[in-house]
Amino acid sequence: MTNTEKIANAKKRIDELERLIKYWNNSDHDETKIVNFTRNIDKKVA
Repeated sequence: MTNTEKIANAKKRIDELERLIKYWNNSDHDETKIVNFTRNIDKKVA
């Protein structure tokens, strides 16, 4: 993975975190909201 790709991925994560922060800040004034995140769990055999 090149440095350019790493930077692009980091920017995507930062943007997602900023959207979550804005959502959480807005939900302080509303009723409690539930955010469902999908989790991918890989079963690995030792």
